[in-house]
Amino acid sequence: MGKKESLSHIYQNPVELLQKLIRFDTTNPPGNESDCIAFINDLLTQAGIDTKILAKSPDRPNLIARLPGQGTTAPLLLYGHIDVVTTENQQWRHPPFAGKLVDEFIYGRGALDMKGGVTMMLAALLRAKAEHLRPPGDIILAIVCDEEAFGDYGAKFLVENHPEEFDGVRYAIGEFGGFTMFVGNRRFYPIQISEKQLCCLKATFRGSGGHGSQPVRGGAMAKLSQFLQKLDKHRLPVHVTPPARLMISAIASSLGGISYLILNQLLNPRLTDCMLNLLGESGNLFHPLLHNTVSPTILHASNKINVIPSEVSVEMDCRLLPGFQPDDLIGELLKIVEDTLDIDVIRFDPGPGPSIPDMGLFDTLAGILKEADPDGTPVPMLLSAVTDGRFFSRLGIQTYGYLPMLLPKSFSFIQTIHAADERIPINAVEFGTNAIYQALQRFGG
Repeated sequence: MGKKESLSHIYQNPVELLQKLIRFDTTNPPGNESDCIAFINDLLTQAGIDTKILAKSPDRPNLIARLPGQGTTAPLLLYGHIDVVTTENQQWRHPPFAGKLVDEFIYGRGALDMKGGVTMMLAALLRAKAEHLRPPGDIILAIVCDEEAFGDYGAKFLVENHPEEFDGVRYAIGEFGGFTMFVGNRRFYPIQISEKQLCCLKATFRGSGGHGSQPVRGGAMAKLSQFLQKLDKHRLPVHVTPPARLMISAIASSLGGISYLILNQLLNPRLTDCMLNLLGESGNLFHPLLHNTVSPTILHASNKINVIPSEVSVEMDCRLLPGFQPDDLIGELLKIVEDTLDIDVIRFDPGPGPSIPDMGLFDTLAGILKEADPDGTPVPMLLSAVTDGRFFSRLGIQTYGYLPMLLPKSFSFIQTIHAADERIPINAVEFGTNAIYQALQRFGG
């Protein structure tokens, strides 16, 4: 099989390309993305697409590719990461780095997050080159490392050290969004327009310590326990940001009836928590979109069983709504505990601001999905997690989370990411590839 035939086979068979990408073990840490990047670079250069490799560390490279356009509109950025989270202590039915095709699903770590998305972008770009597409503006493809561990070697490195690679870019396509989400029996396609901000806090508690044989009452451990109990029992204050309002209003308008009334009341801060209680488990989708959130994840105490610690601490994964700062969250925590609290900010990655996002490309992306699935309803989405979009936003780039996937109702996208048996339907890979290719044709319209 010649090069041209081989490349044609690859972009016409994105499922096989995904299988190849999954077979690179890019678990982060340590990442070791270099072999996978080299494979992608070889595909692009064989196709005649200009590329460059930029790296903070040789074993953690990033790839930039550019397909020239007509120059009638700003360049469009596609970006995705090829590192994946660990599979340690998970029980998989199929080996996580084999890329096995079983019952119309591709199994493997990264199938959803996000080698599946990288496959869609890569296959669409190769098709554009093969079919001599002259898009209205340049198409820039950035394949990055290290997204699953803060992005210091990946998107953050590129934005801080090579911003010239993204000159003129106004819009970008990245993760997450475009996948099927069911509310009741209605099928929605949430397109991410904004995301929360990463904030890591550490709370420290002190008290009397001593020998394990002499129990201490009211010590550091007891103070930590009281703090965690208060966190568990109390929601933080309600905040309705413009991206959340856009998302919830769009879903409510589409559903109509009693659902319309209930969802719209979520946007009334005096009634939000009451409506969340009324919605029960269905309200779990909306809770983090209307509150800053705190999840205690790492505890530090004594390293000996017979030593009562005089100091203990808890590290917390916090997600701030657009426009909020760590001090805002700390103030909210202090009101809950009704006491002084020793809190340190371990890390804060500011993301998109609090204003209404730039929706200039939204109708084009939504229209593509509506044509592909007339029964589905595209809606804007505020993501409760974070992506590399927080870094590109510093360059004034509006990211749309847009990796379209038509999924069965029985398949939970959110619960499958990072879990054992991560997988993606093969039809979803093809659906997304076609949708992104359409976006490459239309983004200047």
